Amino acid sequence: MTTPRDTPASRRVRANGDGTVYQRKDSRWEAAGYVLAPGNTRKRVRVYGTTRKEALAKLTEKIANSNRGLPVPSAQGSVAAYLTYWLENVAVHHLRENTHTRYTACVNRYLIPGLGKKKLTKLTAKDIRTWLNQLRTTCQCCTRRLDARRDQPRCCAIGQCCSKLLSPLTLNYIHSVLKSALEHAVREEEIPRNVARNVRTGTPRPRRFEPLTADEARQLLTTAQGHRLHALFELALHTGLRKGELLGLHWEDLNLDAGTAAIRRTLQRTNAGGLTTLPTKTRASERRIAVPARCVQSLKLHREQQQREREAAGAAWQHSGHVFTTAQGGAIDPTNLTRTFLTLLRKAGLRRIRFHDLRHSTATLLLEQGVELVVIKELLGHAHIGVTATVYAHVRLRLQREAMTALGNALDRP
Repeated sequence: MTTPRDTPASRRVRANGDGTVYQRKDSRWEAAGYVLAPGNTRKRVRVYGTTRKEALAKLTEKIANSNRGLPVPSAQGSVAAYLTYWLENVAVHHLRENTHTRYTACVNRYLIPGLGKKKLTKLTAKDIRTWLNQLRTTCQCCTRRLDARRDQPRCCAIGQCCSKLLSPLTLNYIHSVLKSALEHAVREEEIPRNVARNVRTGTPRPRRFEPLTADEARQLLTTAQGHRLHALFELALHTGLRKGELLGLHWEDLNLDAGTAAIRRTLQRTNAGGLTTLPTKTRASERRIAVPARCVQSLKLHREQQQREREAAGAAWQHSGHVFTTAQGGAIDPTNLTRTFLTLLRKAGLRRIRFHDLRHSTATLLLEQGVELVVIKELLGHAHIGVTATVYAHVRLRLQREAMTALGNALDRP
């Protein structure tokens, strides 16, 4: 008599709703079951694996997601339907809110109008390349009808196209969003391969920035003397911390006796939560850095000043624990810090730059002083040294030329 243990694994009876698992003629294992699909319908899905355990695990995951109410997109559906599913059910759980907002704008503004009507399974690399080429050469005022919404038309509406084209960086960003979405479709076995990976958009030139020179940096710090946020600007120029990292610093993160700071969080404004404390940008961004003696002294004076402001505010003081706060103790809005910075630049008689260019200024000045690239990478919190090398390639080339000139002068001497 045959017992369940004697029955081959591929033929065992499974519970109702668990799906079926069997071995194919090509030696692969196939599992099939019913899951929730868009439109509150159910569809049969098939997954594959090299072992029975692997195929069963994939099917179990899909059924578990379905039981939690997450619909599985239909590969027979359009690219627009899949992108919408991906944004609402996948990307929203893996991206920061601001990043998800940018992805959503990219999908709705470019991807769905350009590729949305095509079937997901029939999308080809040629389709993507043709669309990107068209996007690269098409005026956005005409395509998105921006001119029609202006009070005083200056482009298509008056027959004079301004040829407002997308930058290579924007095109590369749009392509990367599409690749991310299709990569997840491959992982869910909705499509066999990511055709967007077969399209090369080229490496765009990095965004140009104009860091402060040593003289300009000194002029800025001199003008900031006496400002209630002088310690912030001094710390920014000496350490290269990002704006959100500076505003997210708590006093408990600082060890002024040892001269160190632990970078653990960042402060950002989001649409849903307002001013929100978030983890650092990447895992590498969570780091401990050395704080120069000059900044330590400024921070001690800043702490005394904050204590006086706290006593003056009395019951109105908002205890947030932040190092840099408003006069009432609340967190500083990043936009307000930018306004303060621009005012300080005008007062110092310096050219207009972004606050983020203070970070570039730090790295550039350190490179010019001969500091090794790996040290700058650790200070800035870059994930890989290649990022540091790429961003500051122009500085390294200039230093190479100066070194070659110095060497040539030495060799020319008798």
